[in-house]
Amino acid sequence: MSITTDTRPKTGPFIGAMTLIGFGMGGFVDAIVLHMLLQWHQMISNVLPPDTLLRKSVNMFWDGVFCAMTWTLTGIGIVLLWRQAGAARLPRSGKLFWGSLLLGWGVFNVLDSLVDHYLFGFHNVRENVPDKAAWNLGFLLLALTQIVTGWLVVQAGRKAVV
Repeated sequence: MSITTDTRPKTGPFIGAMTLIGFGMGGFVDAIVLHMLLQWHQMISNVLPPDTLLRKSVNMFWDGVFCAMTWTLTGIGIVLLWRQAGAARLPRSGKLFWGSLLLGWGVFNVLDSLVDHYLFGFHNVRENVPDKAAWNLGFLLLALTQIVTGWLVVQAGRKAVV
């Protein structure tokens, strides 16, 4: 009877941690770029249009709750990644790293689309445009493209690591 030792790096925990970080970072990009810099929408701007100072303040509060959530998820992903740093064979692959980040960002965007834009109608990608539905659909298609691209890059990274 022979004992075999599997020395291949375990990619699953690394991919999981990086995907969670990508999810949180995707939320940060959404909040910083779409909510704050471009001011296309806020967390509940379709439900409560920010057309008065009070309504703008309520929207800003929910944007803050959203940012706290994405910060927490990013932090959990960092802790999971840190735990992997002690692993005997942490996979060192740019494809796994970037692919997982893109995959997580895409998952965030799909959930944002399905939950916030379609299911509950909290906000649209752009509130002050004639065709809000086209912007929502375009955002969803971009998110699906991120997921597919991220997944393909992760799979290429897995093959390179093994």
